[in-house]
Amino acid sequence: MSLTRRQVTLAGLAAVPLRAGRQKDRTLHIAGDSTAAQKYSTEAPETGWGMALPFFLRKGVKVANQAVNGRSSKSFVDEGRLDAILAAIRPGDFLLVQFAHNDEKSADPTRYTEPWTTYQDYLRLYVDGARGRGARPVLVTPVERRRFDVDGNAVPTHGDYPAAMRALAQEECVALLDIEALSLALWQRLGVEETKVYFNWTGTEQDNTHFNPPGAIAVARLVARELARTRVLAPRDVVRLHEDIPTSWITWPEATDASDV
Repeated sequence: MSLTRRQVTLAGLAAVPLRAGRQKDRTLHIAGDSTAAQKYSTEAPETGWGMALPFFLRKGVKVANQAVNGRSSKSFVDEGRLDAILAAIRPGDFLLVQFAHNDEKSADPTRYTEPWTTYQDYLRLYVDGARGRGARPVLVTPVERRRFDVDGNAVPTHGDYPAAMRALAQEECVALLDIEALSLALWQRLGVEETKVYFNWTGTEQDNTHFNPPGAIAVARLVARELARTRVLAPRDVVRLHEDIPTSWITWPEATDASDV
C-alpha cells in the first residue's frame, strides 16, 4: 500500500526523538473526562487516574491535568478548554487525549459524537493543535468500566470508539496508549470481587466507572508503562513502576471552580 505525502511527513515527525537536553522541564497536559480528572474534597474517595500519574514520573516531567468531569471530545472543544491548553502548551510538551465515555451519550447532542466520523474529526483538532505548537499528541483509548458477564468475563463497554481511535492514530502517525485493552485485561485478571476495591464502591455507592485510589494508581501505572514502552518518554523519565504506591499519597483539594466538579 502506498503512503500519501501527508502520511510520510507525519511518520518522519513521529520518528524524531525529543532530546532531553532541549528543555529542562516538560509537561504532560491531559485532556479528558472524569475518569482522569482531578477530584476535590467533596468527591473523595473518587479519584481520577491523572491524579496518580505524577507518582510515576521523575520531577522534570510535570502533569497539567485539565481533564474535566462529564466532557466529551466535542464539549471539551466547544467550551474552549482545548484552546486554553493550546495557549499554555510549549514545544517539547505532550498532550494526552482520552475521551469516549461521554461521546457515547447519543441522547445528548452537546456531547455525542459518532465513532468513525465526528469523534475522529474532534480528535484531529487535538492532534493538529498540539503539533502546530511543537508539542507531541498522544491518543489514549478510554479506560474500561467494570462490567462482567454471567461467566465472570470482563466485557468491553465502549463500542467502536477504541477502534476508531486506534485507526486514527495509525492514519495520523500518532503515539497510542491502548489503555482500553490493558485495563480490560487487568479487570479480567483481578476478577469480579477484587475489582470492587479499584472502583468507587463505598457504603452508599456502587460506581463501576470511576476509581478509588487503588484503581487510579493502577490505571496511572498502565499509562506510565505505556509512555515508556512507546518511547513517548525516555525510560529514565518513568519511575516506581514496580513499587507499591501508598494510597495516602492521594489528596483531594478544595474545589475552586464548581463547574469542573
